[in-house]
Amino acid sequence: MSGKVDTYNAVETYVHLGTNGSAVPLQVTSTFWEDLTSGTFSSLGPGRLVSTYDFKEDWSGWEKHPAGEELVILLTGAMDFVLSVDGREESVSLTSPGQYLIVPRDVWHTANVPQGALALFVTEGEGTEHRPRV
Repeated sequence: MSGKVDTYNAVETYVHLGTNGSAVPLQVTSTFWEDLTSGTFSSLGPGRLVSTYDFKEDWSGWEKHPAGEELVILLTGAMDFVLSVDGREESVSLTSPGQYLIVPRDVWHTANVPQGALALFVTEGEGTEHRPRV
């Protein structure tokens, strides 16, 4: 091994895991999501995004990931995931640290956050779609 190994804060710096085995830190800025969807990080190639979110309230929308499953690991608090499967809604609760779920590929999902939560996500984000929650 050569060079210095750095440490990062998982809320401030996400990680792109490339299909070639790379792990590239990505600084979270106020324009991060806009940059991501506009192709600013396209030079990284295909892969999965590892991100951490600190939720204070329910999600305002739905999302789905057609390119792959999404891993969600609860770190603190509690979250109730709502998945829309074949036109019906199913709820899955994460209530203890370390508990996780795998959201199936191409399934619409949202979350209710009754008491706040910190969660880690591993997402194949290519082609991700969003829609408002009504």
